[in-house]
Amino acid sequence: MENLTRELWLVVGVAYAMVLGGAVGYEREMKDRPAGFRTHMLVAGAAALLVELGELLLFDTHYRSQQGITIDPLRLVESVVSGVAFIGAGTIFATRGGETVAGITTAASLLMVSIVGVAVGFGYYFLALAITLLTLLVLTVLNFVEHKPHKNKEKRADT
Repeated sequence: MENLTRELWLVVGVAYAMVLGGAVGYEREMKDRPAGFRTHMLVAGAAALLVELGELLLFDTHYRSQQGITIDPLRLVESVVSGVAFIGAGTIFATRGGETVAGITTAASLLMVSIVGVAVGFGYYFLALAITLLTLLVLTVLNFVEHKPHKNKEKRADT
């Protein structure tokens, strides 16, 4: 019964990470970016699952030897970052002339939600929520600030 309880909490943690990742993904989806709502949810959930599985294995007697097992949390984080790097690279596109590159912000948001998932996996729920809110702030408010001067320059040129 104790193992089932741990597994149920693991599912709750993964769901929480997916909700947080989905919030960032929804913002990307609304801007019609290559990786959106579902992708961000899955990345955050997978990161949380990987970390939480590592912790769950520590308590599983099936995987213990007489010396016990230890877990290196940084190796779990490295695995998440490696996987997300592959996905993030797929979201970055260059135009034919090579003058512009698109998708870097989306790749960065995927990295952020993966780390949000890692934070959830380690049990830092408030930190994960705060980082999600900061990420949304960067993607929405700073996007508005970044593009506002360009619009003013265009209006001056037209008038």
